[in-house]
Amino acid sequence: MTLTWSLRKQRLHESQTYVVEFVFKLTSLSKQNCSLAPSGGRMMRRPAVGRLTQAGLSLLGQNVSGQWGCGGRRMVHHCSALVYREHTANIAAVRLEQLPLPALRRRSVRVRMLAAPVNPADLNMVQGTYPVLCPLPAVGGNEGVGEVLEVGDDVHTVRPGDWVVPVDTGFGTWRTEAVCEEDDLITVPKDISVLGAATIAVNPCTAFRMLHDFQALRPGCTVIQNGANSAVGQAVIQIAAAMGIRTINIIRDRPNRAAVVKELQTLGADYVLTEEEVMSSGLQHVFQEAPKPKLGLNCVGGVSGGLVLSSLDYAGTLVTYGGMAKKPLHIPAKFLIFKNITLQGFWMTQWKRNHRQDKSRLRSMLDAVCGLVRSGHLIPPNCVRTPFPQYSHALHATLQPLQRKHVLLM
Repeated sequence: MTLTWSLRKQRLHESQTYVVEFVFKLTSLSKQNCSLAPSGGRMMRRPAVGRLTQAGLSLLGQNVSGQWGCGGRRMVHHCSALVYREHTANIAAVRLEQLPLPALRRRSVRVRMLAAPVNPADLNMVQGTYPVLCPLPAVGGNEGVGEVLEVGDDVHTVRPGDWVVPVDTGFGTWRTEAVCEEDDLITVPKDISVLGAATIAVNPCTAFRMLHDFQALRPGCTVIQNGANSAVGQAVIQIAAAMGIRTINIIRDRPNRAAVVKELQTLGADYVLTEEEVMSSGLQHVFQEAPKPKLGLNCVGGVSGGLVLSSLDYAGTLVTYGGMAKKPLHIPAKFLIFKNITLQGFWMTQWKRNHRQDKSRLRSMLDAVCGLVRSGHLIPPNCVRTPFPQYSHALHATLQPLQRKHVLLM
């Protein structure tokens, strides 16, 4: 498919219309032929949603908001989006641009984004270090909540006014509007806060799955975790408390340690200790009051991951879902031979992809987590709300250690 050079000689508004038509055709083709990206020795499907209009942007070069196509056939919508055109450690490469939106097809949905968090994984995708990378140029952001504005004739699972969240990674949530396929979205209830809905699909769901999938935990059991003040860690504390499960929570030492300990205890944490305290005094005083944990959750690695591993009971399971320290996890042979410890990894993205063809488990999980939010057993993380035009502050703050989660408000 090529564009004739004669388009350049036509009037500007006609050129814009033809280019947008070209983008719509690209959208249709790309939905049928998603590109592949290598990851971990396998070919990972790259989501096409959210990046297709970039091709039209490079040709169009202008804001086409509110312009009608030839003969007044339809309105051409646009959105403001945070776009990166290369993989780089320089976050300043993420810039606010205007993108034309694809036409609404029979199975597609137009969504107005309400709020979208800035997560470390989002910045890893910009940097090119995440296992799944989107075709460039790309719109940033993987998580967020939007409101359905318009649906195609053959859309049956969502309707205008519904709140929706993306099903898969790579949606491109850092934008004011998006047009995507019906299957790319799943509804969330509107009786929880926008902030709660925007942050529900990744961290709380990660905590929920790890507490349900690796050990048969019962009330009175114990779970140990590091990175306890992270968004996942806070969700683990609250969901475990609702299940009647005790938590041992390890955090890094910091100047505001007392405030962090108090905050986690308010969420329901039973024990909160720094890495230094565990290394110097151990956990024997804790185990006089609570049983040794059968489940350990590690998002740090290095020495901190070793503290979690060494504290597990016989036949316990260590689940690693992150590596914030960027240091390897040392596994002494004795834990595998004499304590029969099981090592597992967990990635929420892969779990969702494994169940993409049957959304019933995703629906069930979201209903359960949203129910916890509705009942007050799970509160959203204490986030910094950032107006969308001030996105640069949120991106740079997320790169810094010991920062709260930032959420862009559209």
